[in-house]
Amino acid sequence: MAIIKVDALTKAYGDNIVLNDMSFSLPQGEIIGLFGPNGCGKTTLMKILTGLIHDYKGNVLIDGVKPGEQTKAYTAYLPEQTFVHEWMRNIDAVDYFNDFFSDFDKNKALEMLKRFGLSEKQKAKTMSKGMQEKLLLSLVMSRDAKLYILDEPMGGVDPATRSSILNFIMDNYAEKSTLLVSTHLINDLQSVFTHALFMGSGKVLLNDSVEEITKDGKSIEDIFKEVFSNVW
Repeated sequence: MAIIKVDALTKAYGDNIVLNDMSFSLPQGEIIGLFGPNGCGKTTLMKILTGLIHDYKGNVLIDGVKPGEQTKAYTAYLPEQTFVHEWMRNIDAVDYFNDFFSDFDKNKALEMLKRFGLSEKQKAKTMSKGMQEKLLLSLVMSRDAKLYILDEPMGGVDPATRSSILNFIMDNYAEKSTLLVSTHLINDLQSVFTHALFMGSGKVLLNDSVEEITKDGKSIEDIFKEVFSNVW
């Protein structure tokens, strides 16, 4: 069963066509890697899937429903940029999520803060980018969501921390849910992906299970290089 269905999706900013007549579907219950060079439209696609961008052409369905208020109730989104106000303490951010999302587990979020060594009373403006990413992950992964959409979830942390954060993500997403993860850190994450979607020039270049595309012994990174050497 497909959790995401996209048909003839086109999105432009002025004369710049970012998504160009894109059509694809993604299976439910998989860990999906979203791959492509900078500027290929990954973040725009994610914002459309999460209901943050509405002025597009084509049809988009999340579990059979057009992205909007209904789908936001079961879609957990981690954007590349922080969404926590500078004045907020970590506990304020937790309370905000607790008030806003009915599927949010406050106790789980507080436990995650402890696991990451984050003080409940520390303000966002005093935190490093890596610390803020840990906070945002704690918030997003404490939701019992049907679909998690993560945009570069480890872009601001050092290599030594990535393994623990990856394990954290894998241990804390809801059972039978779907993860869609945009990342450039293919080597760090490729062992967990079960499906891959490659984007380039606003189009889908490859959409298949990891088992199928790696059956000849190639890694996801090998395939990435092959796909985009002919496009970019």
